[in-house]
Amino acid sequence: MDAISVASAILAGALLALGVLSVVHMVFMRYVMGESTVWQTEFTTFAISASMLLGTPYVLKTGGHVAVTVLPDALKGLPKRLMRISASLVGLAFCLALAYGCWYYFYEAYAADWTTGTVWNPPLWPAILPVAVGASLLSLQYVAEILRLEL
Repeated sequence: MDAISVASAILAGALLALGVLSVVHMVFMRYVMGESTVWQTEFTTFAISASMLLGTPYVLKTGGHVAVTVLPDALKGLPKRLMRISASLVGLAFCLALAYGCWYYFYEAYAADWTTGTVWNPPLWPAILPVAVGASLLSLQYVAEILRLEL
């Protein structure tokens, strides 16, 4: 799972870079060329949203998330381990619910052929898929973290 989280983080970084390049292109087209833009705003939103969710398993793996650790740092032994496992189980439950909702939303968008309804009007499911995959990978990374905990 750790290797998958690293690969997901690399993909997230590439999507973030593509989102930034899209913004640069949009600014160039609007303010230098004096032309309107059609796809750049949506693409940037999709790419950065995908980047955010696909990067979460790596953030969990490396402990890069924001955490308040006053109480766990004050505890030792079994109480500390129980608190860590409890927090991880709550996080896993939330991520599983999020993954379920995302996959359901993806299925609806794909089956009903939803589009964004904008000028560009791309299908919506490619924008939802990375969110569902990211939530699923985050759930799996939580399972890996729970298995690593020494009880």
